[in-house]
Amino acid sequence: MAIEKKLIGVDLGGTTVKFAILTETGEIQQKWSIETNVLDEGSHIVPDIIDSINHHIQLFDMTADQFSGIGMGSPGTVDRANGTVIGAYNLNWKTLQNVQSEIEAGTQITFAIDNDANVAALGERWKGAGEDDDEVAFITLGTGVGGGIIANGKLVHGVAGAGGEIGHITVEPNGYMCTCGKRGCLEQYASATGVVRVARDMAEEFAGQSKLKEMLDDGQEITSKLVFDLAKDNDALGKMVVDRVSYYLGLACGNLGNMLNPAYIVIGGGVSAAGTFLLDQVTKYFKQFSFPTVRSSTSLKLAQLGNEAGVIGAASLARQFIK
Repeated sequence: MAIEKKLIGVDLGGTTVKFAILTETGEIQQKWSIETNVLDEGSHIVPDIIDSINHHIQLFDMTADQFSGIGMGSPGTVDRANGTVIGAYNLNWKTLQNVQSEIEAGTQITFAIDNDANVAALGERWKGAGEDDDEVAFITLGTGVGGGIIANGKLVHGVAGAGGEIGHITVEPNGYMCTCGKRGCLEQYASATGVVRVARDMAEEFAGQSKLKEMLDDGQEITSKLVFDLAKDNDALGKMVVDRVSYYLGLACGNLGNMLNPAYIVIGGGVSAAGTFLLDQVTKYFKQFSFPTVRSSTSLKLAQLGNEAGVIGAASLARQFIK
């Protein structure tokens, strides 16, 4: 009887690196995290990850050969074949990072890497709202809008790794300028910062009674959470802002549905904490913008794994090494 080997999932973010040891079936057995040290052009990040993995393997009285692999989700442009990352600006990684060769040399465990949004999509697909279906689209609404698409049971990467860039679907031609250099991207309307931006713009033209408008006119700091909370409390402007954001999200989801007809379009990330209040309104517009067959067969769901989607999805990358 062969002993079942374990998987290690690593979720690399701009502030923390999260780690987990999982079984081959995706159950988390141990979790820990370290701070991401982005100083000195991010040169400490990979050595810190190696040290932390080795330290915990010893701590749990284990050895490297008890693991079938390590998987990691990283920001930036990831070359999966070569195991490298470039252009992860929140990590200070401006030059090419040889992540795979360094981590394999440092831990003696086989390693796989992919983009962080793709990895979160894999996590939700495997153990979350995607119910291990072969057709799942995932949208994460955070400081930006990320996405990952699983079709025929495999991640869609495209020819240059830009497949599944849902945040850059154009929802408003000639709309807000995006950091990517084009206008009207979903990210500019449905991310945490986008919601606030929509609120600021709509407040200028709004004439009625609204606490949100008073706060904006007063120059107070507002967040997307505050906008949703006020909308839930029937604030007139807040409701208009959430309706506008839901329209853009529903439009993007309708386009995704018409193109891919997945079983589920899963919505996660910080903004999705607004829950069914957001989902119900997005679903209304999704139905308006989707083709009848899609409307009846593709459903929108809220993500279920929260912060654990990244480590679970990362571990699923390492399942390819299971003998």
